[in-house]
Amino acid sequence: MQTSPLLVAERFDLAVIGAGVVGCAVARRFALAGARVVVLEKGRDILSGASKANSAILHTGFDAPPGSLELELVRAGRAEYLAIREELNLPLVETGAFVCAWDEAQAGALEEIEAQGRANGIEGLALRSAGEARAAMPSLSGRLRAALEVEGEHVVDPWSAPLAYLTQAVALGAVFLRGTELLAGRFDGAWHLETTAGTVRADALVNAAGLYGDVVDARLGFTPGFEIRPRKGQFVVLDKAASRHVRRIVLPVPTPVTKGIVICPTAFGNVLVGPTAEEQDDRERAAVDTPMLEALLARAREIVPALAAMPVTAVYAGLRPASDDKAYRIFARPQARAVTLGGIRSTGLSSALGLAGHALRLYQSFSAPLAPPALVPPALVPPVRVPNLAETRQRDWQRPDHGEIVCHCEMTTRREIETALDSPVPPGDFGGLRRRTRAGMGRCQGFYCNARLAQMTQGRLDPPLAVPEPKP
Repeated sequence: MQTSPLLVAERFDLAVIGAGVVGCAVARRFALAGARVVVLEKGRDILSGASKANSAILHTGFDAPPGSLELELVRAGRAEYLAIREELNLPLVETGAFVCAWDEAQAGALEEIEAQGRANGIEGLALRSAGEARAAMPSLSGRLRAALEVEGEHVVDPWSAPLAYLTQAVALGAVFLRGTELLAGRFDGAWHLETTAGTVRADALVNAAGLYGDVVDARLGFTPGFEIRPRKGQFVVLDKAASRHVRRIVLPVPTPVTKGIVICPTAFGNVLVGPTAEEQDDRERAAVDTPMLEALLARAREIVPALAAMPVTAVYAGLRPASDDKAYRIFARPQARAVTLGGIRSTGLSSALGLAGHALRLYQSFSAPLAPPALVPPALVPPVRVPNLAETRQRDWQRPDHGEIVCHCEMTTRREIETALDSPVPPGDFGGLRRRTRAGMGRCQGFYCNARLAQMTQGRLDPPLAVPEPKP
């Protein structure tokens, strides 16, 4: 293993392991508190693991376990997102949601869910008859028995938010090391983290490694307090034309295992159907399969019959870091100045900012002889605003002097691509570029724009988008 002199020379206040949505939020929170932060990510870009695939719903916590830490952190994370979204230019599509009952048993469960939501402190809940719900959303099937309206459930851009968190952390001096996998760690009053890029030293650390949270704890020398059991979720993305039939989030009556299959609008103008909940051992590969995708489409058509005529734009699958316990698996180890944020699955996007605040409070509670030094917040927080990709707000193509339209399906401009490539946290691979710009994510899935994108990104992505020319 080659050691980087630069990494050995610098000692950080905090190392964050994992650049998913939780890790990015933790980096921002500690940087705002005045910590010198380093983020270690084994992938080529942020959100390379579980965080790249989710339903993009900003949850209220109406169905979270009463009195749970998850409920507390979802509510705290949601409140902070709403407080900072204008500052960071983050979209919010105020859809509201219906929890839909399709038989009498499910209808009977709605009162209990409403009572739980009220006990959780959630406002804007109302039981609706089938007629009332269909008056608000006429595309719902006539089979509907009843619904619970949840006004506060909304849709966000799931990728711009964590990008904004890390960008703000970097603006405050944080260092982002991509392609850097943790191999082992040793604590002797400070952490010596052996990585594929060399040794990183830090006074404290937060493990936010998602699908590898238990593995990272073991590599740090801890006895893992949990076991990750990957749960695959397959999704279908329907054409933007479907959005006129799905103005609200349509939720099923949840089960003890999963929140179930959701039909919801996206911030980008499409309709999303999914996820499934499939246990598997593989932590890397999330394959789609035709029978499951057809089952998703069939279920969507049962709920909103008009979707039967809508073409499919894309399909994908992701893995959620479920564990051997439904609850968040959070461990503080004051004797090693370490915090593990594990088992963060379906509600991670909503709770990320809450989790970050919780991690900082745990860190500040570490007492002598290993109490961390007091942090001094920066006098000035540099302004950070990420580009808007939501269809509900003005896009770059609607503004003058954008250069050209590179991706006509998603109306991505040359200026948006150049801005992403030159940003403080540029994309490391094509997936990262797609998540930052929407280029190649439309109907043709890059068939028409990939050649132009390959030209524009030459030498900037790993692996390169262009196919190497054959040797003579």
